[in-house]
Amino acid sequence: MLTFIKKTGMTHKILITALAVLFLTQLFGQNKNETKLEHYKQLVAILDTVHREDQEYREKSSTIEKEYGWDSNEMNDLWKTINEKDSINLLKVTKILDNDGWLGADKIGEAGNKTLFLVIQHSNTQTQLKYLPMLQNAVMQGNAKPNYLALLQDRVLLAQGEKQIYGSQLETDVKTGKYVLSPMIDPDNVDKRRAQVGLQPISEYLKLWNLTWNVEEFKKRMSEIEIKKEK
Repeated sequence: MLTFIKKTGMTHKILITALAVLFLTQLFGQNKNETKLEHYKQLVAILDTVHREDQEYREKSSTIEKEYGWDSNEMNDLWKTINEKDSINLLKVTKILDNDGWLGADKIGEAGNKTLFLVIQHSNTQTQLKYLPMLQNAVMQGNAKPNYLALLQDRVLLAQGEKQIYGSQLETDVKTGKYVLSPMIDPDNVDKRRAQVGLQPISEYLKLWNLTWNVEEFKKRMSEIEIKKEK
């Protein structure tokens, strides 16, 4: 060290000052990282509450539908509560997205990352369109799952009067009052598209809704819909 000081002409005072600056720089960087970690912990806590409220009331809908019916006062009261919770949760999530971007699971955990998607998925079309590009970038950067993007794309397309791509969305048939798969492009290759984004085969997905996948029947129904539109 002394040899270095003699060669460079560095005085002890200058050396001490340099070491102090180095120490403060490292300390500042460490404090900054600790502040970020604390910030992410706070976000995880917020998103944990949001996720619970987003799912808790929706999980009750099937039970209430079976017991009282879809058009019952009980169901209307439930959806009033869901909409109120969604409005509050949307404010919390959009604040996070606007301030921090679409954070990955490495920052806020798998549950927190999924919650960002769920709240946007359950929002209005205008909000979905606003944050769709952010989700696209997040998927490209590995900060969100491709199937999140697929589900949001399907919902946005249908809201705009277009056909969905991945067959993730259902609707109620006007005649029967039962669930049916919403209009979709190229039904013959839907499983290829679903596999590319990590979604299960369409037949397995529809079983969750007590539906059977029959591509020919689906195409027939779509043809009938197109004919009605033309008329």
